[in-house]
Amino acid sequence: MIQVERLSRSYDRLRAVAEVSFAIGHGEVVGLLGHNGAGKTTIMKMLTGFLEPSAGSIRIDGQDIEVRRQAVQALIGYLPENCPLYPEMTVIDYLDYQAGLHGVPTDQRPGLIRQAIARTWLEAKALEPIATLSRGYRQRVGVAQAILHRPRLLILDEPTNGLDPTQIQQMRTLIRDLAREATVILSTHILQEVQAVCDRVLILRAGALVLDARLADLNRAWQLSLVVDRGPAEVEPALKDIPLIRAIQHRVAPAGRHEYLLDLELAVAANDPQASLDPRAAHDPQAVAPQVAQAVTQRGFQLFALQPRTRDLETVFRELDDQPSHEARHG
Repeated sequence: MIQVERLSRSYDRLRAVAEVSFAIGHGEVVGLLGHNGAGKTTIMKMLTGFLEPSAGSIRIDGQDIEVRRQAVQALIGYLPENCPLYPEMTVIDYLDYQAGLHGVPTDQRPGLIRQAIARTWLEAKALEPIATLSRGYRQRVGVAQAILHRPRLLILDEPTNGLDPTQIQQMRTLIRDLAREATVILSTHILQEVQAVCDRVLILRAGALVLDARLADLNRAWQLSLVVDRGPAEVEPALKDIPLIRAIQHRVAPAGRHEYLLDLELAVAANDPQASLDPRAAHDPQAVAPQVAQAVTQRGFQLFALQPRTRDLETVFRELDDQPSHEARHG
């Protein structure tokens, strides 16, 4: 559905986006994460055709956005972080106006407007002026205009902004439902929102793509915890011939024991911008565990514990944030 190649955007000397590349398939729900200034909004504006890249290319549904901008924009529904609304208009009049801008034929508008209102729980407010709506209801109107024309690509910037807990749950349900017919890109500062609805995450840092991974893979274990009775001088040589162990961290444990954290694939991806960022390339730590157990017991070490450790999205985000900054990274 989306193919982005070496996308860059500069403002004078500031490089807001640096050679970002990724592909997104039809029906995927992808979270776009990063601190303020990481390049998220700039990328979304380039995807929607509101901002031209300084370099690189964007193809959506097989069409180059630079060549067929209007045709591509007709496929997109966009909710900006601060969605522009007309406060003097009623909800239904505003959606009718937006339908006209999207080129929806007149005879199709009533049905599509009713559907958008129902899907965003706006029935009780349909005839109310937008000026009288709460922030949460205004956000629903913004989502309604984005999905009104049944786009094939939906780009949502902070869609749960201003919503209460019940409305957030409703929005999550709507996003999952929309993914049946559209590709969804979701930008948010709230990691729990990404974990709740997304299949995959793209993490940006200083304009560069530092991680592209499926959440199911990130939530698997990428580290083993080993507790034995020997120090690093004996343990590290015992494990050096196990090829899937990329790094060993030593911690002194109580009662004369030693804990070792055995890092596998993800630490390599986080540290090396040229390495594969797809954790599916890593091996299952549970398959490594028997090799570790055999290596330490054969040497007569006492084995007290050996278990996988998992990283949630918050942990991964923090680890990537702790890495040294690199300019012009390749995603």
